[in-house]
Amino acid sequence: MNPLNNHRHTLILGVVLGLILTVAIGGTHFNSLGFARWFHIVAGVFWIGLLYYFNVVQTPAMADAAADKGGPGGAGISKYVAPRGLFWFRWGAVATWVGGVWLLGRKFVPAFTLGAGLDDPTHYFLIIGIGAWLGTIMLFNVWVLIWPNQKKILGIVAATDDEKARARKTAGLASRVNFLLSIPMLMCMASASHGLPLIH
Repeated sequence: MNPLNNHRHTLILGVVLGLILTVAIGGTHFNSLGFARWFHIVAGVFWIGLLYYFNVVQTPAMADAAADKGGPGGAGISKYVAPRGLFWFRWGAVATWVGGVWLLGRKFVPAFTLGAGLDDPTHYFLIIGIGAWLGTIMLFNVWVLIWPNQKKILGIVAATDDEKARARKTAGLASRVNFLLSIPMLMCMASASHGLPLIH
């Protein structure tokens, strides 16, 4: 059976290949911090990639489909694409946040307190802390605002038409806020180790 014929098998194969490369390049010097960073990045690509897909592709396409009275409509997306996308989206959010906690390790509290009371001349804890807080807000939005309302929109839980209309507004706004916050969040995550852009 070809693992490339199934996305889950391909994902597992990619992880195995990454581990093989780690051992081949690094030998027995396995670095758990490096593995945490890798896990955090892969999970983050899943999460943020789907966030961008929903905001830039699916939501505008659904609006166009609803406006196209003679077209096929968006039922196929609502029934088959959105539930699957939202599964990977919400669990990608959890995996990314857990990976971030794992990566921070003992730096977790200094990061979440933005380095308060520490001598932090590079502003590492301030920068990574802002990124971590933005990611935490985004995780909250996924599980408290987006997913419960999407369940109403997709008919996973019963809702009246008025409740669905309110759910669309709440989920859409929370998703758009996450889209907005993701850009400075990614800047902070990259900049904590590599310096803020345009600042020397």
